[in-house]
Amino acid sequence: MEDIERDWDKPITEAGIAAKASVIVRVGLLDLSAGTGSFRVREMMHRIAYPLGVHVRADVNLTDIEAACTDGKDRITEVIDLPTTGVNTERIWLLEHFADWFSVNLGEESMYHKTSEVSSGLMQHLDEKDASQISADLSKRIREEKKERQAEAQEAEVQHEQVGADAREREGQDAVLDALEEASRHTDPGQPLAEQLNVHETDWSQSAMTDRHGNPRKPPKGEYAAHFDHVGQQPVKGRPGITVRQAHQRLDMIERRKPLYSPAFAGLASAIACASFVFLLGGGPYDMIGAFVGAGLGHWLRRRLFKHHLNQFFVTFVCVAVAALACTGTLRLIGLFDPVALQHDTAYIGAMLFVIPGFPLITSGLDMAKIDFPSGIQRLMYFLCIVLMATLAGWMVATIVHLNPTGFEPLGLNVWVNGVLRFMFAFLGVWGFSIMFNSPQRMCLVAALIGAITDTLRLEIVELMNVPPEAGAFIGALLAGLLASAWRSSVRKGWLPPHLGYPRICLTVPSIVIMVPGLYMYRAMWYLGSFDTLNALDWAFRAFMVIICLPIGLAMARVITDKSWRYDI
Repeated sequence: MEDIERDWDKPITEAGIAAKASVIVRVGLLDLSAGTGSFRVREMMHRIAYPLGVHVRADVNLTDIEAACTDGKDRITEVIDLPTTGVNTERIWLLEHFADWFSVNLGEESMYHKTSEVSSGLMQHLDEKDASQISADLSKRIREEKKERQAEAQEAEVQHEQVGADAREREGQDAVLDALEEASRHTDPGQPLAEQLNVHETDWSQSAMTDRHGNPRKPPKGEYAAHFDHVGQQPVKGRPGITVRQAHQRLDMIERRKPLYSPAFAGLASAIACASFVFLLGGGPYDMIGAFVGAGLGHWLRRRLFKHHLNQFFVTFVCVAVAALACTGTLRLIGLFDPVALQHDTAYIGAMLFVIPGFPLITSGLDMAKIDFPSGIQRLMYFLCIVLMATLAGWMVATIVHLNPTGFEPLGLNVWVNGVLRFMFAFLGVWGFSIMFNSPQRMCLVAALIGAITDTLRLEIVELMNVPPEAGAFIGALLAGLLASAWRSSVRKGWLPPHLGYPRICLTVPSIVIMVPGLYMYRAMWYLGSFDTLNALDWAFRAFMVIICLPIGLAMARVITDKSWRYDI
């Protein structure tokens, strides 16, 4: 700490290895705390270390990082850990912008966008709650300035053409005067009016470029178009750089940002997501109503309990039990007026789907695809533990209130109507899960659009073409990865506004988490609790096959679109 404090106000490129490593490791820890995979954490740490001339060798697990940093002269090893894990897609997005701001100010190129103005602007407004709106305003300002520069360039081009026309006119006049001068030389000297003409007393080209002392003349400011402004100007000096204090201040602001949504709004988003999920699984209106009430109350309670830093597994068990009871109570209350509602015993499973840890599941598969088995296995075990607590809570509630989750009754909808409703509810479901992951609204809408396309396609090919659900999950995840990569590339190339550029993982995971077979897992646990082992194994293996196909589909999309995934280097 003494070494860091001594270099606190130094440019970070001139600081010691301890100060440099403190920024590198802290960026990695913030990215890890946001729920991203270990491969992305290491990539982010390398992006920060490269302009500092530091080599990093990091071991990243579910909640800790061990990093060895060296600059060729000194070496330091830091070990740092988290008390728990979670998901915060806004933090992942802001850290991408921080890395770009950091690199550009240290003389490197922007990696996240084609231009870095949005990243630089965001780093100056981290105290604003709606960073997404700030980035949109910055992007709009950049577009307006670009249009103004283009208009000025066109105006300068017109002026340049006018100057050329004037020059050609002067050349024509010079030719006439040359002819008159030549004629005067052959005139009879005895004639008093015959005087030799000398019209070239002034060198137009030299006078235009030099002053009266013969020195090169600098053009007045604004005389040339933007791409000629370098004429007569001094070379632009390098950027001032970043101090250690400035880097940590911005990381402090990213770390201390409050959640974008209140527990009540997050509960509403959870209710919408789970009700939509129930429809996609085949549920009807009563099932959706029960899931809406149960999931909304359950997630609201979970957010409230997490504020007290309670154990995740305890919170999961309590919230799932409350959600299942709320769903069952709602349907039995409706049953007083319509007895048909009492037959919807499977709806409570839809009310518990908000606890499915989609981020650890998907990132575990991606980590193992990058041959990072320690992190991948830890994330997979975390996923299984959360699912185990949730399914146990659901099974206990079902046993106590005598539920029999045999599945949803067919709705009998028209094929086209069913397809339109699937698209709409897939959009709403992914939007709701994105809200639960703390995504900004624009990010939610992009992820929802991708999820609506991919999940609707998955369900249609499974139903109409008799494709196995496992293959449908693979196709859906593959398409989600390709669409997210295409969106990112479009922003990078300037086809889409820069403020719409989001990390792929913030788009792909919410769009495919709705494909996670929560219904299969809950039914497997219910049959296991009833000691019906054959049915329990049947549903468990169905869930397992879909679960492994989702990250494989995303990994295949990365291999197709990303050279760093395509080759082992």
